[in-house]
Amino acid sequence: MIKFHLLGLAAACCLAVGTAQAATGPVVDAPAGKLQGKTDGDLNVFKGIPFAKPPVGPLRWKPPEPLARWDGVKQATAFGPACIQPSPAGKSVYWDNPPPQSEDCLTLNIWAPAHAKNAPVFFWIYGGALWNGASSDPMYDGEKLAERGVIVVSINYRLGVLGWLATPQLSAESPDGISGNYGLLDQIQALEWVKQNIGAFGGDAGNVTIAGESAGALSVMYLMSSPMTHGLFAKAISESGYMVTVPDLKTPAHGMPSSERMGQAVMAAVKAPDMAAMRAMDPKTLTAAAAAAHYFPFGAVDGEVLPEQPVTAFDKGDQAHVPVLAGFNQGEIRSLMVLAPPPPASAADYEKTIRAKYGDLADEFLKLYPASDMKESIIETTRDALYSWSAERMVRKQTALGIPSYLYMWDHGYPAMDDAGLHAFHASELPFVFGTTGATPPLWPKIPPFPKERALSSAMMDYWTSFARSGTPTAENAPDWPAFDGDGAYMHFTDAPHPATDLLPGMYTLNEAVMCRRLAAGTQPWNWNVGLAAPPLPAKTEGCD
Repeated sequence: MIKFHLLGLAAACCLAVGTAQAATGPVVDAPAGKLQGKTDGDLNVFKGIPFAKPPVGPLRWKPPEPLARWDGVKQATAFGPACIQPSPAGKSVYWDNPPPQSEDCLTLNIWAPAHAKNAPVFFWIYGGALWNGASSDPMYDGEKLAERGVIVVSINYRLGVLGWLATPQLSAESPDGISGNYGLLDQIQALEWVKQNIGAFGGDAGNVTIAGESAGALSVMYLMSSPMTHGLFAKAISESGYMVTVPDLKTPAHGMPSSERMGQAVMAAVKAPDMAAMRAMDPKTLTAAAAAAHYFPFGAVDGEVLPEQPVTAFDKGDQAHVPVLAGFNQGEIRSLMVLAPPPPASAADYEKTIRAKYGDLADEFLKLYPASDMKESIIETTRDALYSWSAERMVRKQTALGIPSYLYMWDHGYPAMDDAGLHAFHASELPFVFGTTGATPPLWPKIPPFPKERALSSAMMDYWTSFARSGTPTAENAPDWPAFDGDGAYMHFTDAPHPATDLLPGMYTLNEAVMCRRLAAGTQPWNWNVGLAAPPLPAKTEGCD
């Protein structure tokens, strides 16, 4: 329920140093304008803060526009609506009742220690395949992290066709001749807002850590690859990110149609003759129609916002030179079996197919993903091509630049999870990272209130917040987390954190070679088209092992 509190004399009590405790809640006088939030224990909490003009009407499919300073005191006591998104196709562990939605959705939330001064900032970007998600998700409540001395900021950004559509008509409207990436530009605008305003809440604008999971981690990779983000963040956390192919804005590339061509297909599907007709469509109707037409949101390599493929940016050292904490989950695909092909009739058929598709790399592939356990091999093949390789790649590339960075594997299970065959499934680390183990969706395997679960969550919150504070993850009553460096160190999260080395031997080498050959050939994407679902691998190329 949304509650609005009377302002009373709060504005008169506001102190020049930033926050003041009024009878009805804390008031902050930020460059954006005065805001009144709520007190929650030792925290000041502000929700639903607009960081850009509403992207509606003529501003649909436009870069976000900054807001002028508002007059008076704006209430910031309730989450803003989620951005428009399609209804779930079916019930899964991620299913929940849809939150209130609106096209006017560009808001952010802040949890700040009441007496914060130059506090580090943890900037959270939700996942959901760039189709779904909301900063109001109870799992993303920032209270427990903020209690550890960081300021938590969570944001909404445009999703689906409203956030990522590109068309030749939209590109013609732009002074730069580009379109798409609007959801990414929303994230950048939110970072700009934080840079300009977070000091009023006690935050250090020079010590911002961007963090996200799944599509939020993909967004972290995009932000690290974009020249538009220089100076906006100092560290990055990527949970289950995937450094897959990004379509080119205007030309087919790497076996993918251009982003503009995909946008034209959406226009044809909804029978819209021009952008005026597209902007006149009801946003929920348009979103549902685009999903039904198999539109899939991705960034676009446009030469400006994303000048090049993320893999290329990281190869050339063009990415942000910041410490990275990155990892993946042992059972990523157990809750995402739609990404894994079905097993063939026999082990012999499996091996025959792999040899036909992987050629000179088939022996290496079959050593890692043997026919003797086809089901598990198929799950691990897709996991590694998307998540394991991407996490290690980020950490390896930062380490090569001389920047200490940190790798992990989440491998924790508990009875309800393991009984459901979902050991360490995609996103299952999130309630432990946020300390929200009692706030999971209704079909999520229930996390038991055992001391070991609380201790594991406490350690993860310590690691994440200390990394945001100093770039070095440490935790009370838990082992030191070694930087990746030359021995390939990582943290293995099982029932407790365990430092280890040499994660999944051979995994990175194989997946790097596959990506390299596909990138060099220019005819195949690198994503979940692996294993049994792979096209025949291009021949070995100079520079690709």
